[in-house]
Amino acid sequence: MAYYQEIEASTQLKVGLAKLKGIFASSGTSVTVAVYDSPAASTSDPIVLAQFTAATPGNYIFTAEGISLNKGLYVVLGGSSPKVTVFFE
Repeated sequence: MAYYQEIEASTQLKVGLAKLKGIFASSGTSVTVAVYDSPAASTSDPIVLAQFTAATPGNYIFTAEGISLNKGLYVVLGGSSPKVTVFFE
């Protein structure tokens, strides 16, 4: 079962095994997104998605199986007033 959470700042969404299913950037200016396989909100852990500038609105889907993470799901946001929804298991 997939879950979703809207975030407006960098957020630790899950600790432990996870699957990133998709990202929807709904609004903001020069919104950037980066994803780390981290259990502790650390950018020193492995990069899953290097920082990219998201189109707003913009939808990014990662296949039916998603992207597997081993340690946790940490999403880093940048830009001005980002509103991003992350879909994950």
